[in-house]
Amino acid sequence: MSKTKLIINRNGSIKIEGDFEIMDSEGNVYGLEGRTALGLCRCGLSSNKPFCDGSHRNNFEHEAEAFDLPPMKTK
Repeated sequence: MSKTKLIINRNGSIKIEGDFEIMDSEGNVYGLEGRTALGLCRCGLSSNKPFCDGSHRNNFEHEAEAFDLPPMKTK
């Protein structure tokens, strides 16, 4: 499978596609049942966090546009 992609949707979720696993803060793996694409909540309104359930509709606005981060600081 190709590399994993994260797509920041306008006014919505983060779509993740590819070969990935998702873990909670304790290192427990979510059972994704073979999915190779899904949406992650970024509005905080989903009742199924960290996954998107569409609750953001008409309640979340963010026009996602790519930009370059500044260079990393050297230590």
